[in-house]
Amino acid sequence: MAGPVPLTLFGVAQRGMSAQLVRMNAASSNLANAGSVASSEDAAYRPVRAVFAEDYDRASGLSTVRVSSVTRETAAPVKEHNPGHPLADANGDIWIAPVDENAEMTEMLDASRQYQNLVEALSTAKQLMLDTMRMK
Repeated sequence: MAGPVPLTLFGVAQRGMSAQLVRMNAASSNLANAGSVASSEDAAYRPVRAVFAEDYDRASGLSTVRVSSVTRETAAPVKEHNPGHPLADANGDIWIAPVDENAEMTEMLDASRQYQNLVEALSTAKQLMLDTMRMK
């Protein structure tokens, strides 16, 4: 039985791009739920974050990234007294999702830039391979 296939630049970039995509999706979900209201603290939306872990491939000597989990933050929802709201509890309170829209936009921009950097690295590697083949 053959051992695991060593990683290449393309495998490393693919794993990085997948991780950044999960990161962008988490930020998108958080933005989509910003300002959402619930009738109780437990029911309120809480932001999610992708948690990355490093994988080291001994055969190639390359490190890659993977998403080890997607976790909910423990930030407390914002309690607001609004007795006229249809979701208000018996005390007239509603609970608003604790999403910082500016932080989520920054997270999306950073993930997008990291993704683009990996695309450019793949493009450069492809061009170098083509140039090398032409030289033969």
